[in-house]
Amino acid sequence: MSDTKTVPQTQVRQSFIWKVSFIAGLGGILYGFDMGVIAAALIFVRESFALSTRMEEVVVSVVLVGAMSGALAGGAIADRIGRRSTLLWGGVIFLIGSLLAPASPNAITLILARGLLGIAIGFTSVTAPVYVSELAPPRSRGTLIGLYQFALTVGIALADLVGYWLAPQHGWRLMFGLGAIPAALFVILLLTLPESPRWLFAQNRISEAQSVLKIYTDETGAQLLIEDIRSALQIKIEKRWSALWSPAVRYSLLIAVGFTVLQQVTGINTIIYYGPQIFSLAGITSNRSAIFATLLVAITNVLATIIALVLVDRVGRKPLLYAGISGMTASLLLLAYSFHNPAAFGAAPGVIATVCLMVYITCFAFSMGPIAWILVSEVFPLQLRGRGVAAASLGSGASNFLVSLTFLSLIKAAGNTFTFLLYAAFCIVTLLFVRFVVPETKGRDLESISAENRAAAS
Repeated sequence: MSDTKTVPQTQVRQSFIWKVSFIAGLGGILYGFDMGVIAAALIFVRESFALSTRMEEVVVSVVLVGAMSGALAGGAIADRIGRRSTLLWGGVIFLIGSLLAPASPNAITLILARGLLGIAIGFTSVTAPVYVSELAPPRSRGTLIGLYQFALTVGIALADLVGYWLAPQHGWRLMFGLGAIPAALFVILLLTLPESPRWLFAQNRISEAQSVLKIYTDETGAQLLIEDIRSALQIKIEKRWSALWSPAVRYSLLIAVGFTVLQQVTGINTIIYYGPQIFSLAGITSNRSAIFATLLVAITNVLATIIALVLVDRVGRKPLLYAGISGMTASLLLLAYSFHNPAAFGAAPGVIATVCLMVYITCFAFSMGPIAWILVSEVFPLQLRGRGVAAASLGSGASNFLVSLTFLSLIKAAGNTFTFLLYAAFCIVTLLFVRFVVPETKGRDLESISAENRAAAS
């Protein structure tokens, strides 16, 4: 479908859009840091508080319970009080959790702090991609939303670097506490940004919406966007959760929730949360060496995400997904076989595991990682975009919680080989889902995407 009613690229002040995307991306750094720091910190938290395997899993996965709660609340809040205001609340909660975690005298307090961090993750992961999508021009929207995922990978790499640096001192408290620095910066910089013009228009604050549009486009471009938004709002959709199951929205819901659930059950966050333990299973016995191997994987994640930023608006979403998910499947199958037959490749199991996981993370980073959040920000109608992305985040969080809570237990009960074969099987299911369900959204305005999904459901 053509993009004829959108603002021409030459009429958009790119410096403003990049500023918005950068600041919103800081939320991704916070998300990634708080998600990734547990990999190194858990080794020493376990020793400090004498945690059982089940308590280890709780410390890791409670952040996901908070994220699900934050996503549900954040989606409705973003539709009610605005995108920018919701991001501000998320930043404040990040700051509180980052200060409480290092001060924890026991495991219960640490669990509470990580629950708060999860709520902040829920707020920002729902709102930041939506905020950017509602400001970005269609021909660069994928790249600009993808910056959030890029920032998330940077946050994970920073967490692993901090973990490697502080491992000799067993400094898990400082590992958590350093997250307060980007949290404070995030809050300060958000105060310099305006509200989403699409949200303002939906609230009938038309003059304010026009004022924001004129910050980054000219009078003609602002008028074209206003006409697109006005046309989309003529379709009456009630702003309540049950409307997500209405004929007008249900196909969008299937795309968003289905894809984010599949993103998690392919096993990506087992590497983020339990990377050192996986390398220990493969024969790397030193804690610092295992953390260093996890850091290498995280750096690979950052670099490979750049591929997506360069290509997602050029070749499209689906070609990248086909290539990436195929590579993920192959690397997981090879990893499973290396656990089944450690001598098969004539190299140390730790080396084989590192190579497999670096290939896996590379393929994830240029495909499912950024494209999941690009898609969920594009497919819903304006009236329910916050709630729709919240539903996708809830599906992501629930499946992430299930995978992270059961990973160590699954390894113990079924073995390394079966566990990674299971994740490979989910990759194959994901390929089929992309082929038959996921639409190509490259270069299209948001209103036309939701209109097509509405037609597909009818």
